Amino acid sequence: MTALICGSVAYDHIMVFPDKFKNHILPDKIHMLNVSFLVPDMRREFGGCAGNVAYSLNLLGGDGVPMATVGTDFADYGQWIEQCGISSQYLKQIDNSYTGQAFITTDQDDNQITAFHPGAMGESHQNKVSDAQGVTIGIVSPDGRDGMIEHACQFEQANIPFIFDPGQAMPLFNGDDLKAFLKQATWLTVNDYELQLFIDKSGLTPAEIAAQVEALIVTRGSEGAEIITKDASIMIPVVAVDEIKDPTGCGDAFRSGLLYGLMNNLDWEVTGRIASLLGAIKIAHHGTQNHQFTLAEFKAQFKSVFNMSF
Repeated sequence: MTALICGSVAYDHIMVFPDKFKNHILPDKIHMLNVSFLVPDMRREFGGCAGNVAYSLNLLGGDGVPMATVGTDFADYGQWIEQCGISSQYLKQIDNSYTGQAFITTDQDDNQITAFHPGAMGESHQNKVSDAQGVTIGIVSPDGRDGMIEHACQFEQANIPFIFDPGQAMPLFNGDDLKAFLKQATWLTVNDYELQLFIDKSGLTPAEIAAQVEALIVTRGSEGAEIITKDASIMIPVVAVDEIKDPTGCGDAFRSGLLYGLMNNLDWEVTGRIASLLGAIKIAHHGTQNHQFTLAEFKAQFKSVFNMSF
């Protein structure tokens, strides 16, 4: 099976401020904020939902193909994708645009200030699901608003089952938009905060949301995840790690596991645990695409953690 992964591709610029923001922001002057943070440590990582999901799915041996729009500065990322053995066939370069850019500054209290420039993402609707060959499953993850709407419609028209993953793009849509996605999607995955936003915007209850898809997958941070189907509610345990280094991209790693399980006809008990272990492996590494493993190593760790095999 081949998964078409529609979503963003972006550079993540991660900076560390060796102090606390609160020591440099005057509460009574917040209306005229003018501050500068010296950040001696900075790294640039390859990120974006489509890139991240494809990366972890590729490590598992899954055939995941990203579909995204990128800018004229994409060369370094393109070399990385090629090195990882990921297809760039459906990555469309947009002239006079930057690839999406996230600028993330973290202080010693783990507070974050982020600025995001969407750049070429705004043209994601130029890509068409019908351009991809041999696709058997898909995912619509955070991207340009028009692109997400059109790709969901195109998956439905092509009778290709897909996961809807609104993520950080939730503010782009109103209740009617979300109800339309729900009718088109085969599965919906959100974290607990995004689920509440979905409920508030759509006016639907969790039960009403779950009734319209084959499964509603809700991640709950340290409490694990819940997979709600028409027949059952399945709790997926979180996997403990020795050290949490960077939560950025954990949700994307989790979604890679969902795709892998669906592509291999695994049940939800196993699929959810694959996703959970992937998230744990990611959180123990800085950046979103720096974790490494072979499928054999992953299966051995899976058996060790869950006392079961797949």
